[in-house]
Amino acid sequence: MRDFVSRALIAAAGLWLIAAPALAQNAPYRAPRSFDGHPDLNGIWEALNTANWDLEDHSPQPGTLWQTGAIGAEPAGETVVEGGVIPYKPEALAKKKENFANRRTNDPEAKCYMPGIPRANYMSYPFQIVQSPQGILFVYEYASANRLVNMGKPLEAGSDTWMGTNNGHWEGDTLVVDVTGLNGLAWFDRAGDYATDDLHVVERWTRTDRDHLQYEATIDDPKVFTRPWKISMPLYRRVEKNAQLLEFKCVEFAEELLYGQYTKRPDK
Repeated sequence: MRDFVSRALIAAAGLWLIAAPALAQNAPYRAPRSFDGHPDLNGIWEALNTANWDLEDHSPQPGTLWQTGAIGAEPAGETVVEGGVIPYKPEALAKKKENFANRRTNDPEAKCYMPGIPRANYMSYPFQIVQSPQGILFVYEYASANRLVNMGKPLEAGSDTWMGTNNGHWEGDTLVVDVTGLNGLAWFDRAGDYATDDLHVVERWTRTDRDHLQYEATIDDPKVFTRPWKISMPLYRRVEKNAQLLEFKCVEFAEELLYGQYTKRPDK
């Protein structure tokens, strides 16, 4: 009887050793905690997609300066919009097409203006999250843009700005950021997608594993869209040695575009 029990225990232990890795793989990911007990979102993150070119499906096409050849040409990309298509009102879609036609000079990115929300999060530049219980700071490499997410009592927007008034709270392990007070001057991408100063954005930030955040943003502007719509994408942690934000102060690169007409003498 003793030998039978021993063999049964050994067999059970063997089954547990086989099953344990599978159970661990199926267990939901639990992000490391910050000192306030919430998921730790600290780090340098970056989108690896073509959303900054166009949020919707798009084929490759030449850039705005044919002289540069393939440099600056637009790569193909898949939509990050839930349902695939942005629900424009007909008159607003016409404005988007006008923006696209004039994107070389009118895109705020070309002018080194602040990128706005949500665009700042999926440009081809990294950004850093610095977390504290009172506020969560987002610092962007592009144009040294930044914003502070207030984690205390919600604040009303005192005025409209490029990066908006940001109020945050936690829903379980997801950081939810409510963004209001946007000035409507930023575009969503180089394709000319845009909104007005009625724009309201609700972001959701969820750490899904060691090196990934899942980013979602619900976008609402009744002046432009027939209904609220959502984008979603993974963001990737920069893991190389000494990863850091570098400077991209782009004003000097935009001066000729912005002011060149005032510095050139007219032909006589």
